[in-house]
Amino acid sequence: MNLFEKFQSGLTYEDFLVRYANEGQKQRWKQVYDNVVLKAEQKQLLESFQRCMNVLCLAGAWCGDCINQCPIFQHFAQAASVLQVRYLDRDDHADLQKELQINGGNRVPVVVFFSEDGFEVSRYGERTLSKYRQLMRDHVGPSCPTGIALPGDPLLVQVTADWLNEFERVQWLLRLSPRLRQVHGD
Repeated sequence: MNLFEKFQSGLTYEDFLVRYANEGQKQRWKQVYDNVVLKAEQKQLLESFQRCMNVLCLAGAWCGDCINQCPIFQHFAQAASVLQVRYLDRDDHADLQKELQINGGNRVPVVVFFSEDGFEVSRYGERTLSKYRQLMRDHVGPSCPTGIALPGDPLLVQVTADWLNEFERVQWLLRLSPRLRQVHGD
């Protein structure tokens, strides 16, 4: 399967919500979007990105994990003109869903990063480390502490930082790519 062709057929954030979200879901996506706040240094980092990053997100408008994470990507794309994020619905793209399974399951959101010329660079998704830490605290409780609880930042702030770390990692991978450095003469 050519995943870059899937990216090229993907929808913008707004078009994805228009096509797939009902009014209640749209309101939930907007509520999370409105609560995402990028710190000045996060915006500065995103603005410093130079390599085009094509990002495919397999999602579901109905999915709580998507509602709580995909609006973060929209903020990133608004801060970094080199980010092109496109969305495809998991249920309408069963072939892609199967290709991007995590741990044998159909999970969303799953993100695939591509270079400007369509090479796959990375895959990431479903939930971030901060979310899994929170789930462990909630489900396992104090009888089995992880020792990695992070007091302070609300979960949305932590998840935003987790995702930004992956976007940054991919950007630096692209910036340091010998192939792309040759193309761009840097």
